[in-house]
Amino acid sequence: MTCLPPLTDLLRQLIATPSVSSDHPRHDMGNLPVVSLMANWLEGLGFSCEVLPLASHPEKANLIATLGSGPGGLVLAGHTDTVPYDDSGWDADPFTLSERDQQWYGLGVCDMKGFLALAVEAASLCRGERLQAPLILLATADEESGMDGARALVEAGKPKARHAVIGEPTNLRPVRLHKGILMDSLHVHGHAGHSSRPDLGANAIRGMHQVLDALLTHEAELAQHRCGRGFAIDHPTMNLGCIEGGDSANRIPAHCRLDVDMRFGPDDDIATLRTGLREAAHKGLTEAGCRLEPQTLFEGIPAFETAATTAIVEACEALTGHRAEAVDFATEGPFLNQLGMDTVILGPGDIAVAHQPNESLPLDRIAPTQELLRALIQRFCLTT
Repeated sequence: MTCLPPLTDLLRQLIATPSVSSDHPRHDMGNLPVVSLMANWLEGLGFSCEVLPLASHPEKANLIATLGSGPGGLVLAGHTDTVPYDDSGWDADPFTLSERDQQWYGLGVCDMKGFLALAVEAASLCRGERLQAPLILLATADEESGMDGARALVEAGKPKARHAVIGEPTNLRPVRLHKGILMDSLHVHGHAGHSSRPDLGANAIRGMHQVLDALLTHEAELAQHRCGRGFAIDHPTMNLGCIEGGDSANRIPAHCRLDVDMRFGPDDDIATLRTGLREAAHKGLTEAGCRLEPQTLFEGIPAFETAATTAIVEACEALTGHRAEAVDFATEGPFLNQLGMDTVILGPGDIAVAHQPNESLPLDRIAPTQELLRALIQRFCLTT
């Protein structure tokens, strides 16, 4: 067995290894170098490592690293990919781990390479121990774009364990509920022409203006439907996230695209919400000569919920001193629950600094996370 590098070196190497996921091909890249790093570390600790490339993206893979065997056990899970970045907004190189103001900075340090480094370090404590139940480290691909890594795990039916912790940024407060998500792309098609003769064309941007009005009305209607589960925004939400259309001021635009994100609670149905969104857009579009073409941008995942009475929820509440909460962002939790695990979302980062320049992780979160992971491993892997 090899000697594991110190925590700072683990994190420095993870940050220095780019692994951006994006729906836009110009930004998207693979995660195999990150998976290789982690597999090398964990094999050195005696873990059996399985690298599972994604059929749809062979340059991306999931890593399942297992120590011990038998039923039950604990999964410590995190995604290896990050969102794209704008380096002009960073005070330092986003791929170089830096420290200032009692914080670590770097792309993914909060969401969520910091947790992966902490999980590997915690796993090293099991070296030479006789485990009563397996410890599994799960590193997934493609969470930030299509969650194809988690979907591939469900198709493969692995890993198998009883309990799981996903180290997404929650300020070290356990989360047992979160909203689901779907994304659609709405395309308005018109007819191009000379700007001096608007009567001879069909203006797709004007058509999209009508669609936007209809969607805002639909959003207000959604706000009347309460989730009733303690979310910060206790109703389904809609984000009009990206719009693009036209190519010249003196040409009638023939096309305009709008990308929409919806978040919703455990009692909401993805198909029903998507149908309602598209029907509202269709009814709103009355611009002569224009037509609407909806496309699925992200099929979506259901909302996530783990029962409050499960052992992992109760253990995380006891160890952190906080009752399990509900959050509005989405994770791979529904997929792990689908695999038969009771899952809690719990990590040291803050979602408020994720997905933006100067992403950071407070140094005072490190020791509490180390203690938490050690206690969970003791509780679910080392104790009968």
